Amino acid sequence: MAFLNMEQHTWAFTFGILGNIISLMVFLSPLPTFYRVYRKKSTEGFQSTPYLVTLFSCLLWMYYAFLKSGSELLLTINAVGCVIESLYIAMYLVYAPKSARLLTAKLFIGLDVGLFGLIALVTMLASHGPLRVQVVGWICVAVALGVFAAPLSIIRLVIRTKSVEFMPFSLSFFLVLSAVIWFAYGALKKDIFVAMPNVLGFLFGVAQMALYMAYRNKKPATVVLVHEEMKLPEHVKEVAGGAKPQGGAPAEGRISCGAEVHPIDVLPAVAVDEQAAGAGDEDVIRDDQNMLRPEQPTVIKPDVAIVVQA
Repeated sequence: MAFLNMEQHTWAFTFGILGNIISLMVFLSPLPTFYRVYRKKSTEGFQSTPYLVTLFSCLLWMYYAFLKSGSELLLTINAVGCVIESLYIAMYLVYAPKSARLLTAKLFIGLDVGLFGLIALVTMLASHGPLRVQVVGWICVAVALGVFAAPLSIIRLVIRTKSVEFMPFSLSFFLVLSAVIWFAYGALKKDIFVAMPNVLGFLFGVAQMALYMAYRNKKPATVVLVHEEMKLPEHVKEVAGGAKPQGGAPAEGRISCGAEVHPIDVLPAVAVDEQAAGAGDEDVIRDDQNMLRPEQPTVIKPDVAIVVQA
């Protein structure tokens, strides 16, 4: 029996080491995305929520590892995860737009500082011994399920845009591998709080890998601007480009964006004789149809429609 316990402990230690290695790869898998953010000096619209939630989860698992004896391997990897996720959030705050920075700062203060501090304070004061471990363990399970569900927003983005640009295959692959390793570690350590959430993590990871294989060769949706034809009143024709010389051929103004735009004639300004000018204070000019209109033209802007092409 002692030999079996030793062997079980050895296997648990082995899976724990493997879990640390695989989890480190999971933490580092967004590096290509953040390198692109650094190179382009823009977050390009992606959200910081998964990194904030992951940091919150790492803080809770560190707290759990402090409370439960024999959980040193959980402590090491989650401490490293806290450092890495903090660096990601800091880079996001540097390159994100102002509104996104404010939202991220509020979530960081409210979730990773406020809520974690509140949980630690309440569990330290209201529970003791094994009860405290169980309470913190169940909180960790709930948050771990939230971490595994966080990529659902990215999955919706992939389906809508038909692009896997912000869902790298390496992240999904290492998520599945990490879930398998940590499930085995929790089962061997008889730690239900470690084993349980990794079942859902495995399912989400497989779903992301399947989605990646389905959309990896799809052409992403593009946004095309289409200018509608400018419909002008019969007595007004607006100048589209430059002025034409007196007595010269009419110039044409064209807008090229994939839609047909009819040319617009530029009309010469013809001075009115002094008798007509004296009849009223307002200066008028005569167009090619012998009609009078005010000297200041009415500015007419074409409507713009956005069409998404798959």
